[in-house]
Amino acid sequence: MAQVIGIDLGATNACVAVMKDRTPAVIANAEGYSITPCVVAYGRNGDRLVGQIAKRQALMNPDNTFHSVKRFIGRKYDEVIDAAEQVSYQVLPDSNGGVKLNCPILDQEFTPEEITAQILRKLADTANKYLGEEVTQVVLTVPPYFNDSQRQATKDAGKLAGLEVLRIINQPTAACLVYELERRSNETILVFDLGGSTLDVTILDVGDGVFEVLATSSEPYLGGNDFDKKIVDWLAAEFQRIEGIDLRNDKQALQRLTEAAEKAKIELSSVTQAEINLPFITATQDGPKHIDTTLTVTQFEKMCSELIERCRIQIENAIRDARIDKSAIDEVVLVGGSTRIPAVKEFVRSLTGKEPYQSINPDEVGSVGAAIQASVLGDGWTSFCCVSWDYTYLSLGIETLDGAMTTMIPRHSIIPTKKSEIFSTATDGQTSIEIHVLQGERLFAKDNKSLGTLRLNGIFPAPKGVPQIEVTFEIDANGILTVSAKDIATEQERSLTINSLFVEQKELEQMLKDAEKYYQEDIKLSEPIEARKMAASLVVQTERQLTELGKKASEADKIWIEELLKNLRETIAKPDSANDSLAVLALGGKLLSNKTQPVLMQMGSPIYALTGAPKTGN
Repeated sequence: MAQVIGIDLGATNACVAVMKDRTPAVIANAEGYSITPCVVAYGRNGDRLVGQIAKRQALMNPDNTFHSVKRFIGRKYDEVIDAAEQVSYQVLPDSNGGVKLNCPILDQEFTPEEITAQILRKLADTANKYLGEEVTQVVLTVPPYFNDSQRQATKDAGKLAGLEVLRIINQPTAACLVYELERRSNETILVFDLGGSTLDVTILDVGDGVFEVLATSSEPYLGGNDFDKKIVDWLAAEFQRIEGIDLRNDKQALQRLTEAAEKAKIELSSVTQAEINLPFITATQDGPKHIDTTLTVTQFEKMCSELIERCRIQIENAIRDARIDKSAIDEVVLVGGSTRIPAVKEFVRSLTGKEPYQSINPDEVGSVGAAIQASVLGDGWTSFCCVSWDYTYLSLGIETLDGAMTTMIPRHSIIPTKKSEIFSTATDGQTSIEIHVLQGERLFAKDNKSLGTLRLNGIFPAPKGVPQIEVTFEIDANGILTVSAKDIATEQERSLTINSLFVEQKELEQMLKDAEKYYQEDIKLSEPIEARKMAASLVVQTERQLTELGKKASEADKIWIEELLKNLRETIAKPDSANDSLAVLALGGKLLSNKTQPVLMQMGSPIYALTGAPKTGN
């Protein structure tokens, strides 16, 4: 059987690995390095250069050298305007609002997928030479924040490279696969992944080959490149102060500054200061100008303090979303070359209270994890067959009474997943019900994204609250949502399929910000609605029990309960009662008081514990 390889496709570097005799092997490229720069360039003769050789000539050919392309793959042009200003080549909009990369030397424009395909092809050729056979199948890693469009674009790049992408997995999950291979223990793990251009913090429960994603928090525009830029800006500012020249306006000088910054950053991971020498960086009428300076660890940490502080936000967000205390974290795994920065490592250690697990090479861990999954898919290795790969980016639910959203599948639920709940009718004799499917974190339907509407007809006419409508949400491994509604009495059933839960990154970020911003306001507005829903359900259930089991109660008790029910119905029906939740709750509390509980229990009624009562649908 042909081998399936694993590729960790980063924004800055990529790495390829394969499993041999149940042991992962990282494959070195033609230059002898385990990592390959994600750079593609076109020379004067139209020659295509990929990897290290392309990176070396970027200084003299910035307009035709494509790097950090991962930031553009599967994105719309208006989403990447800021990122486009940080690269040396020209990023243009296409006719569909997507992204094109201009190559002046060829007078041609490429899609990010086409450039990415060249990188994947080089890595596949590297694997072919190592294995002595042609590789046609691959498992790829992507950041967990990648949406449907970005994942599909990555698959398309694989197809353009002549590869069948068997699966795309999240990079933090790939890291945990490697960790589990080495340790095989049941633990809660925080994966801190700081790569070239992105930061991902993921918390997982790991054990016995099963991975459960508890939460993920990402910042797509924070990575090693930003640390490099801090050094570049420092060098440029110092040079401008002394010479009066801003080197950032000179593309060739800027490229040299970027290379020197990256080198200095790497050196400062193991020494206390780095020498930066850039002769002939530019020239004036007075002659050539040079840079000859020293950057200390203390200076570097001070200039990058704001970047490190941004890491705090993502760690705290992930812990909050996972609904755990940080003391519950058993292990911290560092991923990405930028985690070698001592200040980053110390920051993670101090914030989590855990010494990071450092037995895994942060540059190679993604490809090794992908190779492990490739082995599962390729030759049926079953040790890791129960891995959870993806999760929902936003909560999914339906609209219920008073415009509220009832959540069916919470945010960060593992995919695939399935959830069913019983709802009922809101009016007497109702023969149809409309299921309005929603996506978002707000408490009211109007503030969330509408995904579609499903209508179920043929419900048997009955008093409100009596029919039982089973609503089921099911998301398969491909992220396709199926919503079905079934009348249990008549077995009438309808379903709705939603092929994509895709949300643009900017829209996703805005929805999450709004949910946090308006949370207290939404809670205040929802309190009377919840009180009315509880009270209405209480009335329906108690009336039913009085009809069916009333003979077991005394006449005086029945009269007292009926009077309470009458008062509660009148309070609910008042036009302004939606704003008087205290009155509703007070009457409902009397109905559940110590005086009525013995009566209802004597009748055989479960009303005194209504926490499991059916919710009222619309």
